[in-house]
Amino acid sequence: MARILITGGAGFIGSHLCERFLAEGDEVICIDNLITGNADNIAHLFPNRHFSYIPQDVTNYIYVKGPLDAILHFASPASPIDYLELPIQTLKVGSLGTHKALGLAKEKGARFLLASTSEVYGDPLIHPQKEDYWGNVNPIGPRGVYDEAKRFAEAMTMAYHRTHGVATRIVRIFNTYGPRMRLNDGRVVPNFIAQALRGEDLTVYGDGSQTRSFCYVTDLVEGLLRLLRSDYDGPVNMGNPQELSVLEFAHRIIALTGSRSRITFRPLPVDDPRVRQPDIALARRLLGWEPRVSLEDGLQETIHYFGERVGV
Repeated sequence: MARILITGGAGFIGSHLCERFLAEGDEVICIDNLITGNADNIAHLFPNRHFSYIPQDVTNYIYVKGPLDAILHFASPASPIDYLELPIQTLKVGSLGTHKALGLAKEKGARFLLASTSEVYGDPLIHPQKEDYWGNVNPIGPRGVYDEAKRFAEAMTMAYHRTHGVATRIVRIFNTYGPRMRLNDGRVVPNFIAQALRGEDLTVYGDGSQTRSFCYVTDLVEGLLRLLRSDYDGPVNMGNPQELSVLEFAHRIIALTGSRSRITFRPLPVDDPRVRQPDIALARRLLGWEPRVSLEDGLQETIHYFGERVGV
């Protein structure tokens, strides 16, 4: 049995990680201040004697009694609606929070996995995006608070690896979806599904030609475990390389929900990426990992989850 600490463990991806490690027979400690996480995401785990929850802001000193084998740092606002409303908190958790979590990893001799993001590539000039691409980020734009927080977190992680010998892993996560996303998340999957289920117009920004790729959460979690247990310390992209336009995605959601919704268009937000598609050749070669869940199957599960919450 390993002893695993997950910051942001009550969030969308974090809660799935808690669940998976418990299923593997490990002990899990979840830290979350619930600023964007939700206690309902982990409520079903409380009866498990190998699960514990610490309500804390990780930008403060983190104390955990006893040994730790691994720390997975997932604490951060992660959707545009969150980091635009919480810009300073987003910067602090990427900087101070990462520093505190790395300090704990150093103290405990624990392996450290940083949840970074495809947003480090900004509005990319290279397509698809490979790990050796340095990105095209506007540091003073409204999205810069998240992009630069994660870029700083990557730099801090590598500094602890080189200076203190901490065993570090960095994952750059591309669009992930599935149950436990928030209805008011602001990202395209919950937005479109909620609007379709309610019979509202689907809001497409720009002309909808901008592209995204979507990875189901259980596929991502499998990749994260493989990366954590690997010996590779550089960044690794994880996402689904099957790219489609936002407009095409909107039509697919309407079809899968059987909705009569129409599509309306609004101006594209500032610095919204025009393309976003991972090159996952490294993950395939190093980890033998690639997404397995089809978009249709994953969306059906997600639509069912949101259907229970929208009340349809």
